Amino acid sequence: MNKTFEEAMNFRHACKEFDISRKIPKDDIEFVLNAGIQSPTSYGLEFTKYLVIENNELKNRIQNASMNQEQVSQCSHLVVVLVRIDDAKIKSGTPKQRFERLNLPDETLNFFLDMYGQFSQTHLKDDKDIYHWTSKQAYISIGNMMTAAAVKGIDSCPLEGFEKDKIEEILELNNSSFQVALVLPLGYRNRDPRDSIRLDYKEVVEFIS
Repeated sequence: MNKTFEEAMNFRHACKEFDISRKIPKDDIEFVLNAGIQSPTSYGLEFTKYLVIENNELKNRIQNASMNQEQVSQCSHLVVVLVRIDDAKIKSGTPKQRFERLNLPDETLNFFLDMYGQFSQTHLKDDKDIYHWTSKQAYISIGNMMTAAAVKGIDSCPLEGFEKDKIEEILELNNSSFQVALVLPLGYRNRDPRDSIRLDYKEVVEFIS
């Protein structure tokens, strides 16, 4: 039975040890990935891609490039979250293709293209700028995926501790096309975690009237 949103939030933790004997069912992993796909993206342009790795040898190689964190090899499915670099450039034609999906009148389509073009000139001056911008959007989808996983009783552990260049080499990525934003192991906990500790609501939240 699916957990409620509140139950899922209380269930979720950064799982440090997965049960290697348990595999996520196909329907459940698709549910989690669809939560990522349905997540909001700037201009609705969708510059995120998910590599879902089940191959144990490949997971071991990625673990070696991830500070040897065992979650990478123990998990049922390893999601390597990529962001698209060249596709974000207006000259690629991809933004135009994505906007055309909306079946807009030519005048409105050109308005969006001009707006994105101006944004690109100001904020996306090189591949590094594009990587940082698209990675922020990828993180929105990752948060939704972790909550979706928790709804299904699936554990996760988002990892930033990895050697980006090495993982891109292992995956034979052309980093002008794709770059790694985050590594997300998914599976089932091997033991119950300690109680969650969070700052008090009043210390974190402030209303301004």
